[in-house]
Amino acid sequence: MSSSINTRVVYIPPTERELPALALHIISLVDSYMLWLGVTEELPDTVQNAPRSGSLCKDWACAMPPPPGSKTLGPTSPLFRTSGSDVALSMAQRLARKFRKQIFLSVDIPSVYLAVPYGSRLLPEAEKRILEALTVAKVDNGGAS
Repeated sequence: MSSSINTRVVYIPPTERELPALALHIISLVDSYMLWLGVTEELPDTVQNAPRSGSLCKDWACAMPPPPGSKTLGPTSPLFRTSGSDVALSMAQRLARKFRKQIFLSVDIPSVYLAVPYGSRLLPEAEKRILEALTVAKVDNGGAS
């Protein structure tokens, strides 16, 4: 088991002209990931600056993976949330089940992009890109992250 903490920021380009670009900050810990997903105006080559202008506590949740062999979802808890968003809780639960790791997820996306018609297009694409980035992070860390 690796005891190092790895961090990286991934640029997620908009899939449509009216949708924003996103930044994903991944901190790989021992048996867990801490993730921040937020809207960014940074360009791909400066995306590492995006988390500095974001907010960790707009919609923040923690999810545990289910017990081995279980088909249910693991326990989750909102750590902080506002009335404008409850995206992190369910997304963290799905990620914890998929990667069998504890997930701390903060979603810092303005409510205008979470509502109809944007949310139904932005959020599935964002989750897909998180899955891809965590798969790469797991491989980069030798599967031990």
